[in-house]
Amino acid sequence: MGAFIGDALALGPHWYYDLAEQHRDYGEWITGYTDPLPGRYHAGLKAGQSSQAGILLQLTLRSLVTQGGYDESDFCRRMDEDFLPLIDGVPMSGPGGYTSQSIRELWRRRVLEGKPWGQTGGNADTTEAAERIIAIAVRYALAPKMLASAVTRNIVLSQTDGTVLAMSTAFAAVLGMLVEGHNLDEDISHKLMARVKSGELPFHAVTSGKLQAPLAGLADAPVAGHFPSPDALLGPANIARAARDPDIRIEPAWKVSLVYGMPCAVYHQFPAAYYLAARYPLDFKSAVLHAVNGGGQNQARAILTGALAGASAGLSGIPQRLLDGLENSTELLQLAKTLAAQVELS
Repeated sequence: MGAFIGDALALGPHWYYDLAEQHRDYGEWITGYTDPLPGRYHAGLKAGQSSQAGILLQLTLRSLVTQGGYDESDFCRRMDEDFLPLIDGVPMSGPGGYTSQSIRELWRRRVLEGKPWGQTGGNADTTEAAERIIAIAVRYALAPKMLASAVTRNIVLSQTDGTVLAMSTAFAAVLGMLVEGHNLDEDISHKLMARVKSGELPFHAVTSGKLQAPLAGLADAPVAGHFPSPDALLGPANIARAARDPDIRIEPAWKVSLVYGMPCAVYHQFPAAYYLAARYPLDFKSAVLHAVNGGGQNQARAILTGALAGASAGLSGIPQRLLDGLENSTELLQLAKTLAAQVELS
């Protein structure tokens, strides 16, 4: 629910790289859902509605709930029947008002070129895959090995860049830890690496034992989470430590976008989301609103932050007004609760 809210909150002020322009159009501090202005991204949509990222997350969630877990054939069928016919490869088109680069590339390969699923991924370095696999990460939060396998297989359907795969799978692993009840703090990476060494989380460790070389074949990427290095798992703890260090202050916190970068690539987006979620572990509203008010690719930042902050604060920590203002909130909440029930049974 945090991810859906973050997506919708950024619908109006999406992609303002000139903060003075954003402040002119939406004021100094955005506090809720807003309409996109004419001539901008998502024009014609209304406050509280989902962008295409939110729509794809809904599609993934429905597939998980219906099938009881990640069923790639069902996910791909839904993409073929329910989503791809609604877009045409043009950026400013389709449901949600804008189609991202990775989805446009997928559409071209799948629809225009007729390639089979598995040959549809492109090299976009953005977070679109990470945004939809949030639901998969929640479903397998208590099964790290299955989580890594499922999210990796889903990511490569649209994005094949090794850095994207590693950072997106690591994000899913962190989210799974938060759902499990752990904190996003300086110990999170130590806990993740313990799972790597025990075999629960199939990332590649650069060394084994007493700094000995790793076992042969474990760096053959990307298969079920085996990536060239575990660095994507190590960064979150450093960022969390910085967020809580009294000698390191980003004030106001929305300026995290200026520190880590306003653009769309994963190496800008994930650090900012980790920072905000670690700084406001039980304050969902502050975390997600600072993500939105930072400008640039604030929609991705807010989706990712919303997922982490929602997992930390819980449903009771999300202001009721943000739930009430979200389109189809009742239906989405029921889907989320059904998914949560499946997690408990896994």
